[in-house]
Amino acid sequence: MIARLFRLPLAVALLCAAALSLAAPHPVPLSELYPTQGHSKAMVVINKVLERYHYRKLDLDSDFARQVLENYLEALDPNRAFFLASDVERLAFGARRLDEQLRRGELDIAFDIFRLYRKRLDERIDHALTLLERDFNFSRPESFDLDAEDRPWAKEPAELDDYWRKRVKNDYLALRLADKSDADIRERLRQRYEGLRRRIEQFDRDDVFQAFVNAHTLTLEPHTSYMSPSTSENFDISMKLSLEGIGAVLRLDNEYTVVQSTVPGGPARESGQVHTGDRILGVGQGLDGAIEDVVGWRLEDVVERIRGPKGSVVRLQLLSGATGAGARPREIALVRNQIKLEEQAAKGYRVTELPELQGLRIGVIEIPAFYRDFQAEGAGDRNFRSTTRDTRRLIEELTAAGIDGLVIDLRANGGGSLAEATTLTGLFIDTGPVVQVKDALGKVEVERDVDPGVAYSGPLAVLVDRDSASASEIFAAAIQDYGRGWIIGEPTFGKGTVQTLIDLNRYVPGESNDLGRLRLTMAEFFRISGGSTQLRGVEPDIRFPSADELPEHGERSLDNPLPWTRIEAANYRRVGALTTAEVLARQSARRVVNDPGFRLLIERARLMREMEERTQVSLRETDRREQDAALEIAFERHRDDFLRARGLTPVDEEAENVDEEALEAQREVIERIQIEEAARILADSLRLEHVRQPRAAMTP
Repeated sequence: MIARLFRLPLAVALLCAAALSLAAPHPVPLSELYPTQGHSKAMVVINKVLERYHYRKLDLDSDFARQVLENYLEALDPNRAFFLASDVERLAFGARRLDEQLRRGELDIAFDIFRLYRKRLDERIDHALTLLERDFNFSRPESFDLDAEDRPWAKEPAELDDYWRKRVKNDYLALRLADKSDADIRERLRQRYEGLRRRIEQFDRDDVFQAFVNAHTLTLEPHTSYMSPSTSENFDISMKLSLEGIGAVLRLDNEYTVVQSTVPGGPARESGQVHTGDRILGVGQGLDGAIEDVVGWRLEDVVERIRGPKGSVVRLQLLSGATGAGARPREIALVRNQIKLEEQAAKGYRVTELPELQGLRIGVIEIPAFYRDFQAEGAGDRNFRSTTRDTRRLIEELTAAGIDGLVIDLRANGGGSLAEATTLTGLFIDTGPVVQVKDALGKVEVERDVDPGVAYSGPLAVLVDRDSASASEIFAAAIQDYGRGWIIGEPTFGKGTVQTLIDLNRYVPGESNDLGRLRLTMAEFFRISGGSTQLRGVEPDIRFPSADELPEHGERSLDNPLPWTRIEAANYRRVGALTTAEVLARQSARRVVNDPGFRLLIERARLMREMEERTQVSLRETDRREQDAALEIAFERHRDDFLRARGLTPVDEEAENVDEEALEAQREVIERIQIEEAARILADSLRLEHVRQPRAAMTP
């Protein structure tokens, strides 16, 4: 089967490498920003590879080329803050035969656009710096438009002047709300705006080519991307070095660096202070180094500031993804560390004290990732670590301690090894197909569990959330299709595609220049029942109410994702007939409607959706402070009600002398809200089954 990379998201960086020693780049003269012969060759090769091997075949016609141009302009100017409508019209006229130019590898228009972009950015930064010298009236009732998607390109420079007046005022107000002095605010924003200009001036011809090609590949779907030779080198370094850093996956969203996920066992995840959707505003080195504003920075530059050697301290200034532009940033300190396999490993425990269980004992196995120690396995170590091996051991331990049912917790599990997803499924079924993989040529291969016997045959539930992705979705879908257990929680991420890395030089024998690499979507996962896990993910049998409040997430939130499709079902036989989902869902709904824990989760999800859907923010200081306070009060009220109901005194995470043990206990009890309800649901199913058909307890 083709070599695969699982869940390596578009435009992200895994902060796990040791610090790289890089010289500070200098501004690149405009006279050097022209395509090379190597770029032309690479473009021709990329088109041929996409036409032949991409899962969604490239049809390089005029409509496709028009979308490439739109994606490129969007990538350069997502807020429509630099280009004028007349610029866009002129550029579109110059690109009217872009499809023909791309087939020939002609890239002049891409570089023409970038040189104009630099000119327009220079003009706007000069204007923003002038605005910083003025005073702002924060009592005036006006608002700033956050949503550029439907905003037309400015027809006159005066329109951009007004946009930038409000933008600078908004940036100023955000720092003012964080209790910064006027002098500090002006200096920080001056550095931010000049830093943006400096970083764009450092784009060399390879950077421009990479940006344009990624606009090209995005027109196909969001997971295919190009890596220039220098980007490829950094990628190789990060993959080869030990897992040292903070353990976070980042992506670029307009001008913000956003936390896409945290790595199990890494400092970010272990701290409990870094969450999906958090925006990184600043980075500081050590316990007392100055916080460097990183808004508007390239992703690679932010990564360089955050990564570092084991034992060193990095401080992050974060803005929660669940709050709006007027919220107050928080500052945290993390000690960079090596991410150990043991810290990513599966863990097990029992839930026995809940009164609703009525004496039933429910085992829980948390699986943060689908891991396999390939190095130890290759060295001949018969006891190498893997998800399946560790889970089998935990099943044996829990069974020996006595359990009536088992919950597999896959929340925030972003995937990993396909082989482990297959063998883990095999612990709960005898033998049979687990997942189907269809390649770009239409060939379907079936991954099977071939190991006879099961490790656990008792009542089973799988807990998933919106961050359960890839291999997690394969496992959950197989358990659901076999009728082997209940799927509980939220709809999963929905990434059902397979990527591989292709060295472009292999298609140009004898080429001396490095043409870079293409990360190519070559295949798609399908359930054994025939439907894809792409886009829709796995829909739970019993859905938690917090899922209804969540904003668009995962594959569904990306531009131009591959659609959901289906193929013929594999040859398999269901092993269970789970027919009581509606009854279980009603019983669960009656419990959680008044449960303080679920009110907390629902409120948090509602606030996140509200912030996602907000398109404008007030520029009047009193309004913003009221909004900020209302958000904090709304969330803290539900959190504190829940904690007091559990007999805990709420801990202020931002207090100077915070009780770390109490804070950890607070985080753990919040983390258990969904697990405990999953245990109740599984206990309900046991009692329903006993009423329907009395039988002896199932044992492995």
